[in-house]
Amino acid sequence: MADPIGTVKGVSKDLAAELRAEGISDSDQLLAACRTPQQRRELAGKLGVDLHIVTEVANRSDLARIRGVADVYADLLENAGVDTVRELSHRVPANLHAKLVEVNDAKALAKRLPTVGMVTDWVSQARALPPALEY
Repeated sequence: MADPIGTVKGVSKDLAAELRAEGISDSDQLLAACRTPQQRRELAGKLGVDLHIVTEVANRSDLARIRGVADVYADLLENAGVDTVRELSHRVPANLHAKLVEVNDAKALAKRLPTVGMVTDWVSQARALPPALEY
């Protein structure tokens, strides 16, 4: 389910307006426009922003495809080294959960930590989803 482009973390109001001007109004359209490294470079050039910004919002949109991963949990995952669905699909749920606990103890990102069951579900979803981004 696509999120409106203005709600994707890292997308400012100005960037959202520029993306809409390029015909990108939701996270699915952003993923389609950013599938390859070349597409990300081209979009960054059209928007006049750093490639890092385009890559970051593309990665956020990728993680948003996982049910149950909202902003706080996406922050937690990113701080644990998981930026994309592909990275999530390669994780061992129990090990990732332990890392999430460790990261949250250090940075206090989430008031309520995900359970091992939630993390297991995220990994299962990630394994079932087709890749949205190429590297």
